[in-house]
Amino acid sequence: MKKRLGIIVLIILSIASFKLTAQNRYELNSGWVCAPITSIKETGDAISSLSYSLKAWKPALVPGTVLTSMLANKEIPDPFYGMNNNLIPDIYQTGRDYYTYWFVKDFKEEAPTGSRQVWLTFRGINYSCDIYLNGKKVNVEPYKGMFLRKTFNITSLLSSTGNNRLAVIVYPPDPVGNPNGGQGGDGTIARNVSHQYVAGWDWIQPIRDRNTGIWDKVFIERTAAVNIKDPLVVTVVPGKRKSSGIQAPAQIKLSADLQNASNKTVQGVLKYNFDGKTISKQVLIKPNTVVTVRLPDLTITNPRLWWPAGYGDQPLYNIKLEFVENGAVVTDSESISFGLREIKTEWNERTRSKQISVNGQKIFIKGGNWIISDAMLRFSKERYDAEVRFHRDMNLNLIRIWGGALVERPEFYEACDKYGLLVFQDFWISGDCNGRWLDPMKLEDQWSRRKYPEDHNLFLESAADMIKMVRNHPSLAMWCGGNEMTPPEDILVPLRDSILPTLDGTRWFVEYSNADEMSYNSIGGNGDGPYGIQNIKTFWEERTYPFNSEVGSVGIGDYESLERFIPKENMKVPVFKSGVKPEELTDSVWTYHKYTGVGYNQFIEPYGKPKDLRDFALKAQLVNYDQYRGLIEGFSSHIWDWYTGVIIWKTQNPWTAMRGQMYDYYLDPNACLYGLRSGSEALHIMCNPVDGMVMVVNNGFEAQRNLMLEVKLIDMEGKEKLITQVFSNIDASSAKKYLSIKKEVDEMAKAKGAFLSLRILDEHQKVVSDNFYWLPNESGQYTGLQEMKAADLQVNAKKIAPGKLEVTLQNPTTNPVAFFNRLSVVDKESSNRILPVFYSDNYLSVTPGGEKKVVVEFDPKLNSTELAIKLQGWNVTEKVITID
Repeated sequence: MKKRLGIIVLIILSIASFKLTAQNRYELNSGWVCAPITSIKETGDAISSLSYSLKAWKPALVPGTVLTSMLANKEIPDPFYGMNNNLIPDIYQTGRDYYTYWFVKDFKEEAPTGSRQVWLTFRGINYSCDIYLNGKKVNVEPYKGMFLRKTFNITSLLSSTGNNRLAVIVYPPDPVGNPNGGQGGDGTIARNVSHQYVAGWDWIQPIRDRNTGIWDKVFIERTAAVNIKDPLVVTVVPGKRKSSGIQAPAQIKLSADLQNASNKTVQGVLKYNFDGKTISKQVLIKPNTVVTVRLPDLTITNPRLWWPAGYGDQPLYNIKLEFVENGAVVTDSESISFGLREIKTEWNERTRSKQISVNGQKIFIKGGNWIISDAMLRFSKERYDAEVRFHRDMNLNLIRIWGGALVERPEFYEACDKYGLLVFQDFWISGDCNGRWLDPMKLEDQWSRRKYPEDHNLFLESAADMIKMVRNHPSLAMWCGGNEMTPPEDILVPLRDSILPTLDGTRWFVEYSNADEMSYNSIGGNGDGPYGIQNIKTFWEERTYPFNSEVGSVGIGDYESLERFIPKENMKVPVFKSGVKPEELTDSVWTYHKYTGVGYNQFIEPYGKPKDLRDFALKAQLVNYDQYRGLIEGFSSHIWDWYTGVIIWKTQNPWTAMRGQMYDYYLDPNACLYGLRSGSEALHIMCNPVDGMVMVVNNGFEAQRNLMLEVKLIDMEGKEKLITQVFSNIDASSAKKYLSIKKEVDEMAKAKGAFLSLRILDEHQKVVSDNFYWLPNESGQYTGLQEMKAADLQVNAKKIAPGKLEVTLQNPTTNPVAFFNRLSVVDKESSNRILPVFYSDNYLSVTPGGEKKVVVEFDPKLNSTELAIKLQGWNVTEKVITID
């Protein structure tokens, strides 16, 4: 319990750790207090007066929600643990007043003199609010909508003493939706311009306050008369480029809005410096107006280009945009980070789907669907960085943000810029809530739901604002009208034909996530799937949608992961009630946390009936690894023939659910991540389970020459049989078949199963692809694994840099295969895992006489003398290794 609470505290504390770097801007992220409206009789003008006593008020988390403040104040139990969420009153039963809260913050800011201005910005509230400062109301017009930033000029409202009080009353969405077990509950949550999953989904239970609160950053900014707003950088990279070498020129096109908040006309220069050059333009701005200014285009010679992960580097350029009044006073400045790249799409006639290119090179899309970082909106730069890095480490190159959530925070896109993950961004529509299907769980009929949300103008205003917020990020690759459904026509048309061309105009827009214009549906169904666990052969031999936006499987964590949120008394192997349809578990906690069903158990049983939950969870990792390696290999084997891309549903969980995740909510990876990492290698050798065909896929832009392919079979005692060792070449961005080894595999695996080792060595005899399969016997059972002899694996761990270790695993020649080994960095004293940690490989096997090296990275502030490496394996005795 202490370990779990410690992780929660770290997550909460990390929320307030980010500071804006610009000297003229600071965040109001501490010292807030809150109180429910039901306990406060006074109005906002009185509460925002410094004479009003806040003595009885409680500490609040801002950014945060009502629930995150209640959790921090220990008024509710952790809703992610066990059945605790059922102990928290739901807003549908309590009424909206129960979660309507005042948030108050005292802060220091001197009233400016002359033409200087002070601005108050909210980057997100849910769902509507009224704002007061020093006894005066700030927002004259209503402020509502979860996805709408608002900036207020508070210059005239600041106290002459420099002591100020800000009071904000935040009202929940209306309606809040009935969490009746449907996707998005009864669907009415979608009548708001807000996220939809908060009323419950098939991977999450309802969020009881629907995430009411000041959920995103609040900051103060100082400028002079002119304020720079929403700069736009467009980069043009013509032609077909290579990821290295001397580059032909590229262009920057930069514009920005300038707001003159004074009562006089202002003359000045908008400018930035780049590589010794000053790009500028003279501007005249009339009083109390906003003008859009476009600077002269800049040509960059030999640019450093930004590439998706696996195809090149991700260099970023930084410039400082300034407005200088009368050649002397810098009224405002904005720092802008961007990457030089150009993204285009074209129709692939063979696959009948869109094909994406970056800098003129076609990219086979290997993506993951993303919901949100944390279901209760506890966002932090550090958590974003870790999650996006996990996606990079899976050798993926795209993240799709699902339409029932939100346009992510800029810190998310910064991480995607850093790690090279393209972003496919949905707007806030879903087929489930918005009427695509007849659904008895929904309150209103399809025609009524088709008109959601109620305020179409607010949707469009919010969409325009979110576009401005994130459009400079090189990772942002495409916009999507909604999940599995278009927005209503009077939203879709202006969004597609006016707003996006005006505010962006550089990215592909697809009307909905599985539209025929993206991926022609010639096989029927909804254009997504299949979902759930599959026979591995399915991914290789059964053709699905040519750019599949959702196809996925399983993903529960191991024993250590499960015990973080399942009470001790429920840590038992899941069992299904006999004869009940649909299948129900005997344990309500497992049901509550969305365990995926009977299929999982059926795929685990060939490894032997689980002895206990620890054994069950280990065998589940074998299934996890095999499923996701098989999925991505099957799609990759048909690159540019059947498919132009695939996006896995889904790769992360913002809640403690047991489905569709490569790492758990606490950032602990499971075997899904490493199976996917293996199968997604840029250059990868693999074997078709249907016909035994050994293949190589090359995702790169360059042909690979003088490669050696090595194919070995290994029996359960560790004896090797070399099938072939041959030189080969493979063209760029292609898959190639070599030989079928079905006869040899069937012969060796017939009785007890076998291992198959596939490797590629380059001309320096360096292993560049290493793929290790475990194969069942002729009846589909892994009897040999169940009878394996122990392997005494020799392990050494040494520190090679702060926060970086190298772990070496050696298997003596007299041993059998040391199979399926999990490494963990643990606290030496408690033996608890340190999270997050990044491993260059895991759940790995070492052949007799073989050696594997794993690079391990974690927070460099941690003292490695207080840490150790824990080894757990299938036929290896658990051991803890001291770090040299």
